[in-house]
Amino acid sequence: MNNQLDSIAPLREFVIGMTNLVSHESVEQELITKGSELLKTLIQSDSWLPEFCTIPHPEFYQQFLLHADPLGRFSVVSFVWGPGQKTPIHDHCIWGLIGMLRGMEQGQHYKRLPSGELEMDGPQTVLRQGDIEVVGPAVGDIHVVSNAIPDKTSISIHVYGANIGAVKRHTYDPITGKPKKFVSGYSSQQVPNLWDRSAEIRASLN
Repeated sequence: MNNQLDSIAPLREFVIGMTNLVSHESVEQELITKGSELLKTLIQSDSWLPEFCTIPHPEFYQQFLLHADPLGRFSVVSFVWGPGQKTPIHDHCIWGLIGMLRGMEQGQHYKRLPSGELEMDGPQTVLRQGDIEVVGPAVGDIHVVSNAIPDKTSISIHVYGANIGAVKRHTYDPITGKPKKFVSGYSSQQVPNLWDRSAEIRASLN
């Protein structure tokens, strides 16, 4: 494979691997375990990520769709964090994998008390390049995430067990713990073209 001709190939291979996985496996823990192995391979290099999926916004983090399974079984997203940017406290309502591609992220998990208020659940986590974290209702679904580098952009690759931009989720008031419904959507109307292999095939004709 010529990476110059087919630079997006690692993402395409990941999507093919995930499609095979969700087509033959329905047990969530197996999806998480095997999906983590696939994601670990993908985030070993960042050369495959299209440039438009790496651009930070000056005010808030970006969420670029890389691929959504047509049957809604999984989606792949690049999260781009400018300096100082962070999420609100939020949940996902489905399983998810976070793989650190560039820079670092820090996160804090929360749990809801019987009163409805939030309590920090464990110490802060820090993800460095190549690290993977699991989120979801079964393992801890409420957290806040921020760029851990004060003067650089950080990028993480997220895989979710649904089309995450269309999932009904919640943000939480940090004082009262009161949930508020939201749907995240995506930061761009375009997605990478995974399927144009013409340059690679033309080169093989010579």
